[in-house]
Amino acid sequence: MNRRESAIEVIEAELAAVRALLDHLDETFDTAVDLVLGCTGRVVASGMGKAGLIGEKISATLASTGTPSFFLHPAEAIHGDLGRLRPEDLLLLLSNSGETEEVIRLLEPARALGATLVAMTGAPESRLARFSDCHLSIGSAGEACPLGLAPTSSTTAMLVLGDALAMTVLREREFGPRDYARFHPGGSLGRRLTTVGELMRSGERNTLVPADASVRETLRAINATRGRPGAATVVAADGRLAGFVTDGDLVRALERGADVLERPISGIMVRSPRSIAPDRLASEAMGLMREHKIDQLPVLSEDGCPVGLVDVQDLIDAGIPS
Repeated sequence: MNRRESAIEVIEAELAAVRALLDHLDETFDTAVDLVLGCTGRVVASGMGKAGLIGEKISATLASTGTPSFFLHPAEAIHGDLGRLRPEDLLLLLSNSGETEEVIRLLEPARALGATLVAMTGAPESRLARFSDCHLSIGSAGEACPLGLAPTSSTTAMLVLGDALAMTVLREREFGPRDYARFHPGGSLGRRLTTVGELMRSGERNTLVPADASVRETLRAINATRGRPGAATVVAADGRLAGFVTDGDLVRALERGADVLERPISGIMVRSPRSIAPDRLASEAMGLMREHKIDQLPVLSEDGCPVGLVDVQDLIDAGIPS
């Protein structure tokens, strides 16, 4: 057998283990989802060796998608770390055999604490499966290891079933992109999920002028604004957006004659400018500006009142993709 044939054999074995999960997806999965959704504490994952590594990943996925979670090493748990567990927590225990000694030793003290126990094993008759409140079966597909020893197919099945649990819970919680952004503020992922409200210029950094202001007063207001935004939002008497004017609009007006300075800004402002809400993604704002070849957007509340200004340079500086 050559190298690629060996690789194909492993991949096919693990694919078979994943497909077999469909045969074990029954009402116990619904029960597990209900238990996670009803958990008022944390989902605490635990497992030894490779199963433990999968438990860490499942825990991390849950935590990043709205379900508070952490990983508890079973060997450390029985030497004091069990104090991290609370009665309101759900303990997710992973073991292919369902007989891993370090994991089994958690059953009695965890139940005495009042925690809910969910097992994920390939052995429904095991002690772990029998003494848990809910058992998720990964099936009994053979390992992809040619020796039949190294955890391969079993841990892949655990990972996929854990993802299925986490993503189903995500949907049930109606967890959306903005929720996701709260837990992913850093890196390229965080930048893609940054909202307009996080980057907009507001307060003393946002120029607001009344609709009856003159061009001269508007110029002075822009120049007096901290950071000089290069645009002003014109506000009606009821506080709602009346229009929007940029430096470019003002320069073009001045080119027509200096007498324009005393005229009302309403004569040169854009009355129905492109705008965006503060809870929209900053990448959407960037897309709007690119599409319409503009550099600023007024930011409006739900009732149409100006609450800020988003500038293309601020988005570029923040690394927002277009």
